[in-house]
Amino acid sequence: MTTPINLNKARKAKAKTEAEQRAKENRAKFGRTKSDKELEAAKAEKLAKLTEAHKRDRPESKDG
Repeated sequence: MTTPINLNKARKAKAKTEAEQRAKENRAKFGRTKSDKELEAAKAEKLAKLTEAHKRDRPESKDG
């Protein structure tokens, strides 16, 4: 015969592991240093400028 388990303990253990996983994801997502954030912003700005510089100007349509 198997040993009965306490469902409250199982539910709380599952919630705890999910909370730990969510905390790990948040640390990776939001736990960056100021210099990391500035570097990423600078790279994004440079990419945006490069993309904007390579766009073609479309001639105006003659429809009116």
